[in-house]
Amino acid sequence: MEQITLQVKGMTCGHCEKAVKSALLEVEGVKEVAVDLPSGSVAVEFDHEKATVTQMKAAVEDQGYDVE
Repeated sequence: MEQITLQVKGMTCGHCEKAVKSALLEVEGVKEVAVDLPSGSVAVEFDHEKATVTQMKAAVEDQGYDVE
């Protein structure tokens, strides 16, 4: 398992947090997601053999948020 922290711009409320978390958990290989709304950071624990950072960023961007 690996862990990465993504910086997500545009999250402002609990709905945003749930949307980002749900999108990431749908990516095969993602095991755990922790969102820190005030800082915009999203910690993701994933299996690097199944999920890529590119896939995770795309899942978040598909929800309408920007990922750094």
